[in-house]
Amino acid sequence: MFLKNILNNNSFFSLTFPINPDALIQYKVFRYDPFINSEPWVQLFSISNNAQSSMLLDNLFYLKNEKDESFSFRRSCREGICGSCAMNINGENALACLYIMNEHLNALNNELRIFPLPHMPVVKDLIVCMKHFYLQYKSINPFLLKHSLSYILNESKVYIYSFLYNISLHISLPKKENIQFDRYLLNGLYECILCACCSTSCPSYWWNKDRYLGPAILLQSYRWLIDSRDDFFFSRLALVNDVYKVGRCHSILNCVSCCPKGLNPAEAINNIKLLINMNN
Repeated sequence: MFLKNILNNNSFFSLTFPINPDALIQYKVFRYDPFINSEPWVQLFSISNNAQSSMLLDNLFYLKNEKDESFSFRRSCREGICGSCAMNINGENALACLYIMNEHLNALNNELRIFPLPHMPVVKDLIVCMKHFYLQYKSINPFLLKHSLSYILNESKVYIYSFLYNISLHISLPKKENIQFDRYLLNGLYECILCACCSTSCPSYWWNKDRYLGPAILLQSYRWLIDSRDDFFFSRLALVNDVYKVGRCHSILNCVSCCPKGLNPAEAINNIKLLINMNN
């Protein structure tokens, strides 16, 4: 009876479970190598608590260095800046370099399920092909467009074997500073690192990846739409004004819950829809 009263009083009581240094953490890792097997498989690794690091990416390095050198994954900055180590961890897209073990590891079963980003072509193990994602990013012209710049392409010399073009670039330099107004509007937009966690967690992107741009690309599109230095607002708006490119967002909000930078792509998409409705 006394124990029951204590458990019911949450204001001064909390349960803590001691960590057994000899306990094993189970890693269920997605493996795929087309040169070995045409079908993927799940490989089981075990690491004791004594050998555990605080960040998941360090533990993945341990698996590669100590358990299986053929285990492959992308990584670069280790600081949550490049977005290279994006993967699906226990059913949620995240960056391995920002994944703190003590905050996420289930103390009841000590198990981690690590898979590549969902609905993306797998190259090897946790490495996915990002070509389509980057082509979509390229399609929105993610750079400043000014009327003062003119580009002339001279294809008079074409090298058939090397596929090189003689390109002459003529730039009319501005005569005054290109001042940016309302800089604060870009907060929550420019921080996107294009890790694709949000896009690959969106069911609409799974179903219509060939035509729907996805949360990450649309957030980037909105970032350039509202940049006061850009001169092609209406062209950019017309570029995404499509029932599939932007209209397939159903505000499921998976993109918001999994963004490692804490951004809100759904809000940016809704703002694009508002701009389209205002200019129709």
